Amino acid sequence: MEREFDAVVMGAGAPGEVCAGRLADGGLGVALVEPNLVGGECSYYACMPSKALLRPGEALAEVKRVPGAAEAVTGELHVQAALDRRDEVIHDLDDSSQLPWLEDRGIELFRGAGTIEGERRVKVGDDVLLARKAVVVATGSDATIPPIDGLSEAEPWDNRQATTSKRVPDSLVVLGGGPVGAEMAQAWRSFGTDIALVEAMERLLPNEEPFAGEQVADSLREHGVDIRTGTKAAAVRAEEGGVTVDLEGGDAVRGQELLVAIGRTARTDGIGLETVGVEVDRWLEVDDQLRVGGSDWLYAVGDVNGRALLTHMGKYQGRIAADHILGKEVAATADRLGSPRVTFTDPEVAAVGRTLAAAQEAGINARAVDVETSATAGASFHGRNAPGTTRIVVDEDSHVIVGATFVGAETADFLHAATIAVIAEVPLNELWHAVPAFPTRSEVWLKLMEAYGL
Repeated sequence: MEREFDAVVMGAGAPGEVCAGRLADGGLGVALVEPNLVGGECSYYACMPSKALLRPGEALAEVKRVPGAAEAVTGELHVQAALDRRDEVIHDLDDSSQLPWLEDRGIELFRGAGTIEGERRVKVGDDVLLARKAVVVATGSDATIPPIDGLSEAEPWDNRQATTSKRVPDSLVVLGGGPVGAEMAQAWRSFGTDIALVEAMERLLPNEEPFAGEQVADSLREHGVDIRTGTKAAAVRAEEGGVTVDLEGGDAVRGQELLVAIGRTARTDGIGLETVGVEVDRWLEVDDQLRVGGSDWLYAVGDVNGRALLTHMGKYQGRIAADHILGKEVAATADRLGSPRVTFTDPEVAAVGRTLAAAQEAGINARAVDVETSATAGASFHGRNAPGTTRIVVDEDSHVIVGATFVGAETADFLHAATIAVIAEVPLNELWHAVPAFPTRSEVWLKLMEAYGL
């Protein structure tokens, strides 16, 4: 059967959902195509379950920092209760609670894998969906499994198994020290799993400021994680009761399970892009209106375009694409200035914009200003004595902040003020008059302004 809509959105993860919803709110007829769960990776296998796994250990760590409350802590984490709460957060992998939102907007859901079959045509099962205005590709990404000898045969975990396992492994080897690897190492370690974390670069979180990865590594080591940086996996051997990972240089680590967390790959295979002359190298390249190859009808939002593999940035792109389809003059620029991002370890790493090194590489006359994150009166009550560094990166020619990093206890909510400063290019002389309340940890901004010399 052929069905006609104003727009067809391929993928019902967060970016696709937001795009479809905004198009429908703008008065368009929208078809949403999804072969799996409405809500996508973030809702069921990434952001939400990982935070549910991390939160119990982080809450306990904060209680232990507070005299009076610390003395009340007499037991260990209740692991099963934590896993049950995780299952509640992801609705036991049931997306039925997501459907009323679509129905209220008149969005028609097609369950199945969508394939582009020529211009403005998407086939789903026996249906062919015709798009009068646009097709939006929002198919997301999969975990990258590198061509390491024996790895595929070992049936490793990716983020999906790591965030939804109902069993706590005795031991776990983690390949990759980026945000996913660091978070999952901490979460499963808090439940008693022995962890070995292997990172090819010289430090964890290699895309962030050097001190961020170092301070996260210090914390993980303090909790018993075996961290191996500057080394790669050479081969993997599946054995009875576990997996052995041979490292370059001759050493080896062993675990009951193996998690691969070294990156993502766009989901573009088999979706029919070749029928409209689109070739994909690694990501589906788009312009600032999220159009593929300057097309007047084909768009791509979220992980699949590789611009910023973050849920909130995918949702932002979904809004921009929808507005452009609705006829508005818009452009996606925030992800080019440096997306806000958080690694939810303890200490947390919250950052936006460029690191010092990235700013210098871009030719910016950059200066770093560092202060201790907990060196405020407010930190006497929250994150007391927790280690961590805060840095702003200043463009000395324009006197605006081009990057900021906060490392410390529960710093994620520090980030939005920095994001506004970076995106709006607020001059430091103006920020000096934004007075933080006393006694709050927001006074770290006052410390930064003073350290800069204002």
